[in-house]
Amino acid sequence: MPFKIQPLNKKIENGLTRLPKRVIDSLFALLSMIELMGPVRGDWPNYGKLAKGIHHCHLKKGNPTYVAVWKEFADGTVEVLYVGTHEKADYRKFS
Repeated sequence: MPFKIQPLNKKIENGLTRLPKRVIDSLFALLSMIELMGPVRGDWPNYGKLAKGIHHCHLKKGNPTYVAVWKEFADGTVEVLYVGTHEKADYRKFS
């Protein structure tokens, strides 16, 4: 089943300008892999399910650590919910 990434919302899109290029490159590589192989990305560092249909992984290890959180829908679309530092991620709102 092919997956389609929803366009990034304005908040995430604007936040990309503050991220290192390496993190942005990793994000778009992740999104390409999700489109091709689906939202379950166990081959990415520290991948895990946060709740039913909500996933996360590390885009860059170290200090600071950058993470991405995304949600899959039954119709095959995927929405990016958060991209940023691990320290600022509020995982409770994704559960």
